[in-house]
Amino acid sequence: MQNHFGEIAGVLTAVFWTITALAFESAGKKVGSLAVNLIRLVIAFFLIGIYSWVVRGFFFPTDATWFAWKWLALSGLIGFVIGDLLLFQSYLIIGARVAMLIMALAPPFAAFIGWLMLGEVLSPMNWLGMIVTMSGIVLVILKREKSEENGAIIKKLKSNYSLPGLLLALGGALGQAAGLVISKKGMGDYDAFSATQIRVLTGIVGFSILFFFIRRWKLVGLALKNGSAMKRITLGAFFGPFLGVSFSLLAVQHTQTGIAATLMAIVPVLIIAPAVLIFHEKVNWKEILGAVITVAGVALFFL
Repeated sequence: MQNHFGEIAGVLTAVFWTITALAFESAGKKVGSLAVNLIRLVIAFFLIGIYSWVVRGFFFPTDATWFAWKWLALSGLIGFVIGDLLLFQSYLIIGARVAMLIMALAPPFAAFIGWLMLGEVLSPMNWLGMIVTMSGIVLVILKREKSEENGAIIKKLKSNYSLPGLLLALGGALGQAAGLVISKKGMGDYDAFSATQIRVLTGIVGFSILFFFIRRWKLVGLALKNGSAMKRITLGAFFGPFLGVSFSLLAVQHTQTGIAATLMAIVPVLIIAPAVLIFHEKVNWKEILGAVITVAGVALFFL
């Protein structure tokens, strides 16, 4: 198991992100996604600070080198701010499901950028695992799109294939992939949680500047007064930027970036179970088949 610590961290990241996706979706419907994005990062900053103070004696990562600060801050800007903004905007144009299909390109992007920047090389078995896993994910996403549209999938997809929307989603996928690789380059052997705190701090600065330009601080104030939404944001911040992002850095720290990115991308499959148990959604046999294929693909990384 120790030999596969990075892969295990990647799977746990996907589990954490599944929880945070449900929490942030619920909160976003109440107070808007922009407010959720900024508040979640602020909460995560303090959660990581408390954890690091207890474990390492540092509330703030003052022991990080300038090299680490430079690259981790850049990864936070690309991943948390630019990548997320492009992705969220693509949701409005082409819809979440189509955008998630484009986001399925993030793992091969991460593998390619990892090869360029870090010299990482995936084995044939690794590539097979990536292809099988992503095939299962795509099957699940496509089927869930069909079930949501009640048979109007062809017309919906045709209207949704707008070039600006696709390019925005592609930018989101590139942002996620590049953010992971740059994080790995800057982090080295440094503590993953403190490295996440540097990325989170950059995200807070980036979103704060954005809020000044678009004048949306009022949304943050309203969100802070919404007790129900704040509970969900706090839950999402705990499992998202705190545990999820930190474990994603642990994953890339102990395995190739392409493998880690693939394992983190199984959220659409993991989210099927809570969708059935909590929201009582019906599952089609194609979704089950997609889940089985994805699990088989994930298993290949542990052989």
